[in-house]
Amino acid sequence: MPIGRPRKTAAPHGRRAPLPAGTRLVPDDSLRRFDGGRVLLGGSPLRLLRLRRDAAGRVEDWLDGRPTDGDRAEGALARRLIDAGMLHPLPGASALGPADVTLVVPVRDNPEGVARLLAATTGLATRIVVDDGSVVPLPQATHRHRAPAGPAAARNTGWRQVTSSLVAFLDSDTIPEPGWLESVLPLFTDPEVLAVAPRVRSLPGPGALSRYEAERSSLDLGHRPAAVRPMSRVGYVPSAALVIRRTALSAVDGFDESLRFGEDVDLVWRLIATGGTVRYQPQATVWHQPRPTLRAWLRQRFAYGTSAAPLALRHPENLRCASLSPFSAAVWALLMTGRPLGGLSLAAATSALLPRKLRGHAIPVGTAFGLAARGHLGAGRILADATRRAWWPLALSGKTGRRALIAALLPCLIEGCSYGHELDPARWTALRIADDLAYGAGVWTGCLRHHVMTPLLPRLTNWPGRTP
Repeated sequence: MPIGRPRKTAAPHGRRAPLPAGTRLVPDDSLRRFDGGRVLLGGSPLRLLRLRRDAAGRVEDWLDGRPTDGDRAEGALARRLIDAGMLHPLPGASALGPADVTLVVPVRDNPEGVARLLAATTGLATRIVVDDGSVVPLPQATHRHRAPAGPAAARNTGWRQVTSSLVAFLDSDTIPEPGWLESVLPLFTDPEVLAVAPRVRSLPGPGALSRYEAERSSLDLGHRPAAVRPMSRVGYVPSAALVIRRTALSAVDGFDESLRFGEDVDLVWRLIATGGTVRYQPQATVWHQPRPTLRAWLRQRFAYGTSAAPLALRHPENLRCASLSPFSAAVWALLMTGRPLGGLSLAAATSALLPRKLRGHAIPVGTAFGLAARGHLGAGRILADATRRAWWPLALSGKTGRRALIAALLPCLIEGCSYGHELDPARWTALRIADDLAYGAGVWTGCLRHHVMTPLLPRLTNWPGRTP
């Protein structure tokens, strides 16, 4: 597929507006406070922030339930902590309602799914169904492509007919829960919020694949809210369910139609590059129908992997297979090359250095040491994921690589034995490994096709970061 020219990214719009008055805030699960609340540690990626005494008092008030007021300095501080992923806004009252939302459904050859979706969204007065070249034209379609042009083109055809302020994209194989917009629309009270994504969960079913997808769907980004940022805990959101300001879509010229897969990731990253905010809101839930057969599911995972290369050409800083500190990388390199004493010694030495680095921030020695140790363990899991998803073809070529690949399979087995899910450990582990290998095969195929290696490279970072 030709890559085409990257779509437009609007220029950042300068100084950001403070958070609107009356916003209630809740802490992220990662947030920890020290020195009477003047030192904050948390967010994604993990950051360290020191506050003045008056700012720490404001944070204390917010965590006690007081909403933000109209003070510009307070609003700017709240914005900074939300952007860092340390605090999250709670949905409140909203002047927006269903009349401000137009539903756009891209579809090809799924009349039953469209019928179910339209039956579940009768509360939206305006609904646009774009038939992307179905073999049998869909009777529910309001617009039709004579030949398949891809989901990006179908979504663009739909949203360009919209006159309301918000566009809600839902795929034809999704079903929103009743009241799903009630947790989404209030977040648009903040003028900096350009898009909000609900949680997309996989519909439960009787088979092993359905039970696996119910817990490990690639569309399900978890139960914790987040500010969406590349290389963070929630680095993207899917357009299977996404609500966006129409003006924001217009500013970046919509979806890139040259991308067959990953067009939603590209759009979200271009929106973020304008300086606006994209939020993940798991209080709203949309259900998704998983692929019916193992073959179709593996083909989908492979196809998702092929999007990594064209995305890397457009966003080279956003797409790496792993992100970890040089120290953690060295620790695991020593362990995998048969030098356990050297690896453990380096891990102990670097873990002992972090308390000294954080001594001036009133973080207890035990806490700092624990953070360093968990950092090394977390890096091991990141490297295991990268080995299964990106590096496994290389790992097969040598003894050290095969040792690393075997070690990388252990987290899958541990998941299968410890999660308490309905699926037995053997089938869970087999599907987990197949999931990663299929995706990784797609990554390699895309990289070779587009002559780019960025998705196969790690990023080495310093830790902990500071808030911008």
